[in-house]
Amino acid sequence: MAADLMDGKAIAEAIRAELKSEVDSLRERGVVPGLGVILVGDNPASCSYVTAKERACESIGIYSDDNRLPADTSEADLLKRVEAMNQDPQIDGILVQLPLPKHMDESKILLAIDPAKDVDGFHPMNVGKMMIGEETFFPCTPHGVVQMLMRSGVETSGKHVVVVGRSNIVGKPVANMLLQKKAGANATVTLCHTGTEDLAGFTQQADILIVASGWPNTVTESMVKPGAVVVDVGVNRVEDATKKSGYRLVGDVDFEGVSRVASKLTPVPGGVGPMTITMLLYNTVESAKARLMEEG
Repeated sequence: MAADLMDGKAIAEAIRAELKSEVDSLRERGVVPGLGVILVGDNPASCSYVTAKERACESIGIYSDDNRLPADTSEADLLKRVEAMNQDPQIDGILVQLPLPKHMDESKILLAIDPAKDVDGFHPMNVGKMMIGEETFFPCTPHGVVQMLMRSGVETSGKHVVVVGRSNIVGKPVANMLLQKKAGANATVTLCHTGTEDLAGFTQQADILIVASGWPNTVTESMVKPGAVVVDVGVNRVEDATKKSGYRLVGDVDFEGVSRVASKLTPVPGGVGPMTITMLLYNTVESAKARLMEEG
């Protein structure tokens, strides 16, 4: 048996087509969704990611306010920039690209973002709303995972979901989203982490296994129940002399082995990755729709 691949690229493209239609409709009513992006310093991965986000905005008609600041920008200046975006009626979403330089307090910066413009879904107010099941901005990668499962026809209600990894960015929020009493969730969720004894004992019970550990080969073939759905959130560089770059990208799952036992599996790259930026666009469009409702 070979697992069916869940094509994140194709699912993301379908969602972006839906969003472009919504953006066109908003424009006809005088509202252009706007995303304010702040990048401090020149971290290559961050620069590449921000450029990809800006291109994605352009592709569906979202206005992107690009702010690239030098690494020695003061925390006070960054806070002023965030506050200006909070007050700017053209900006529906604010994205401060992490990580920030070491002289800045990331939590202080994230707290300064207006929760109504927190399209990354990291503000404690939005995290709290997510916890109690209220509508809010969901963090983009976990939301992408949930959308991918739904659009791939994976039933979650009553299923046992095992999440490997407890980060605030993926593990905790995706576990929380999937246990809510609503469509596309309603699962029984087990959250595993570095302190879990007998990890395989838990992963072998999973109907749906979501792996976001940050380490290659965290989950191997013998750790997966036959027929399980496996979502690999990891992106790791491993040395590969056959590649021009000297490395290749792999996930947190042994793809070759697990593909022999899983019923569905996400590839890396091309699985969860394309969904993350797409859900950022989704949150920005939702924020613009809320602005239109307020303006009446």
